[in-house]
Amino acid sequence: MLTIGLASKWHVHAGGYANHLKKDPRVRVRAVWDEDPARGSAWAAELEAAFYADYDAFLGACDAVVCDSPTTLHRELLVKAAQAGKHVFTEKLLAASNEDAEAIAAAVRQAGVTFTISLPCKGEPTVQYVRQMITQGKLGQVTGARFRRSHSGVSGGWLPAYWFDVAASGGGALMDLGAHPMYVLGALFGAPKRLTALMSNLYGTSSDENTIALAEFEGGVLGTMETAFVTDGVPDLLEVYGTGGAVFVRGGAVAQNIGNGYGEVPADALPAAQPNPLSQFVAACVEGATAPAGLGLEDGLLMTRIAQAAYAADAAGQTVVF
Repeated sequence: MLTIGLASKWHVHAGGYANHLKKDPRVRVRAVWDEDPARGSAWAAELEAAFYADYDAFLGACDAVVCDSPTTLHRELLVKAAQAGKHVFTEKLLAASNEDAEAIAAAVRQAGVTFTISLPCKGEPTVQYVRQMITQGKLGQVTGARFRRSHSGVSGGWLPAYWFDVAASGGGALMDLGAHPMYVLGALFGAPKRLTALMSNLYGTSSDENTIALAEFEGGVLGTMETAFVTDGVPDLLEVYGTGGAVFVRGGAVAQNIGNGYGEVPADALPAAQPNPLSQFVAACVEGATAPAGLGLEDGLLMTRIAQAAYAADAAGQTVVF
């Protein structure tokens, strides 16, 4: 039985992760730590787990840590966890700076523990299908791509106020929803060669609310990564264009324009969904694997690099060369 410790309920996904783990017969949620002791002790009581105000004592009570703390605490918490020999699962982004991300990676590598970062879109049937179309050459030479994920968290007033505390989050829409465009295009095309970005604050919060980043990848592929807290009714949008055709994803539906023209792709023609990253993490821990494919340290490092380049590009009004 793998014993799990939950490090903070700060992130909006923390409750969902806890509920998922409670249903997994391979694990037991045994411990809770939180930078807000009142919140943490209440959550521990709800989960019938022990609350630890001291993080070192918390680490001593579990085999693996699921981290949903403020992003700016990741370095401190994850380095300590790895050094204590604990397996690590973390919500994205890996860290709020490249320096912090590299420190986490070094600690995990030295400890040899299992590590997983939550990048759920990679396992979705639609994204897997797009990747197959690219690798099989069905689109010819790829020339462009676009991924957008956005919602009305600011304009609709439903995100918690603390979500805009950059001292804790490290950023705004780009650090949150923008992670998905960054890691999806990174998975499809690798690290960018250069990148620029524009960000705006329509509602005056202290963080970016509306962002578009433009990157050049190997082979001249131009990709746009779009995110916002100020749109409503927009499904996830993924498009890839090439000299031989194009493929379009709207939410869970796929269409393509290749050869015989435009047509919908039947749902049963898509690959099966992969288990969610948390399930893959548990399996990797049980099996003694270093990391599930596509959810490891290099994936987390690349995402942090892209995010920091985008913030730097917007602040300087320049293009950042990788």
